[in-house]
Amino acid sequence: MLDPIALNTFLAVADAGSFSDAAKRLSISQSAVSQIIKGLEDQLKLKLFDRTGRKIELTESGLVLIPMAREVITNNLRVEQTMHSLQSDVIGELRIGCTTSTGKYVIPRQVSLFKAKYPKVTVNILVTSRRSMFNQIMSGDVSIGVSSKIMEHNYLEYAHFFRDEIILIVPANHKWAKYGQIYPDDLLDEPILLREETSGTRDVLFNALIQRDISPELLKVAMVIGNSEAIETAVEEGLGVAFVSRLSADRGIQLGRIAEVRVEGLKLIKDLYLLRNRRMPLTLAQAKLWDHLTHPDR
Repeated sequence: MLDPIALNTFLAVADAGSFSDAAKRLSISQSAVSQIIKGLEDQLKLKLFDRTGRKIELTESGLVLIPMAREVITNNLRVEQTMHSLQSDVIGELRIGCTTSTGKYVIPRQVSLFKAKYPKVTVNILVTSRRSMFNQIMSGDVSIGVSSKIMEHNYLEYAHFFRDEIILIVPANHKWAKYGQIYPDDLLDEPILLREETSGTRDVLFNALIQRDISPELLKVAMVIGNSEAIETAVEEGLGVAFVSRLSADRGIQLGRIAEVRVEGLKLIKDLYLLRNRRMPLTLAQAKLWDHLTHPDR
């Protein structure tokens, strides 16, 4: 039978890309890591890493072992947490991956409510790219994800989580702020700040413009910026106008730094979804969090 400690050490080396970094992460010596990996390779009669000086790379056998090792570790955690639950305790450490700015505002509140119920559970929120989150969901590094786009895959389970409104913001002293409302065609006359191409906010905006027979290519793009906070700062500085999540813009509007402007006939809605890998068995804490996020009013 494979030792879970050996498998956990193997995963640490695979994730860190070196024995020394894995040793620091595990708080053990580098020689101990080397001995554990050698023992695991001897037991399996397979080479898991190719070593060239200080550089190591996973062999084909090592790559095959990763998802199975993660499953063993997850199952061990499940057993441990389930046993604790018999003492009325829900414990564990969870990781939520978030690809959207909106999630950064919605998830912390829900986690706070969850922690009030289950104070012995630690929840880490990781803001990352969609590709990175997908890989971490599939590998089991992240148990639950939040995304504005549905990534088609047989192993992924989705649940609707939140509906966000995308609004137009302008500098507080902008001429549009005095009017409070513009027509869609007016957007072609002002420099605009856009999110990156993979952004859900950008997709929602472009689709809405196309439905109004306005080509996104005609927009005067002043800058492309990778997050809502930076866009709001750029709008405050007068570098252009922008479409952002209402949640992220509320504080700036309340402080009078930026202003919301309505666009006639243009109501932009972005849906957020929870996702998880249905092949990865949920620990008790993960199951409780999934249930809490999918039924927040319970």
